[in-house]
Amino acid sequence: MKKYAVIVAGGTGIRMGADLPKQFLLLKDKPVLYYSIKVFLDAYDDLEVILVLPEEFVAMGKEIVDGYFDAARVHLVIGGETRFHSVKNGLALIQEESVVFVHDAVRCLVTDSLVKNCYELTLQTGNAIPTIPSKDSVRIITEEGNMAIDRNTVMLIQTPQTFHSKILLPAYEISHKEQFTDEATVVEAFGLKISLVEGEETNIKITRPIDMIIADKILSDRNH
Repeated sequence: MKKYAVIVAGGTGIRMGADLPKQFLLLKDKPVLYYSIKVFLDAYDDLEVILVLPEEFVAMGKEIVDGYFDAARVHLVIGGETRFHSVKNGLALIQEESVVFVHDAVRCLVTDSLVKNCYELTLQTGNAIPTIPSKDSVRIITEEGNMAIDRNTVMLIQTPQTFHSKILLPAYEISHKEQFTDEATVVEAFGLKISLVEGEETNIKITRPIDMIIADKILSDRNH
């Protein structure tokens, strides 16, 4: 089945305190974005990437694509006001029946193994959402104050969130709501059940400067 990876790179990186959005920062002499694109292109020969970028950084994204990849397999799209709108802009390019990965560009350490596990579960259930268990104690804020909950019932969500196009494309025709923080919440609001797959501890999201240090160490360990 045809495969697409919608890689969302719409962030501005305010928390990084850098001049460039975090997806363009260099990690071992290559942009963070490079690693996120490469893993999907390497995973499947028939996969195409739809790269969603802020309008002012489309030219920079094109330079990365032209410099490292077969540009015919990567399509550039301008992002929207929110993640929901950015993903919707990317999905507009998909016409045929396919499996669609939606991935955070700054989760640059995702592995071939996780990508393929998500694909296989999606063929069985229609979707696959990678998760890892919470290691921390968790408290919920309520109107009365706060309360502890069993952390064994809490799962932390990662990407690539993966769906059959027959599920994802119709789901994104519904109106945007503030609680749509990821693709799973959109599909769930559309009335469908979510399937979870085991994620990876190393599939971290680059958000703060310390995350770049951690990512560098993870890459070094893999290279050795």
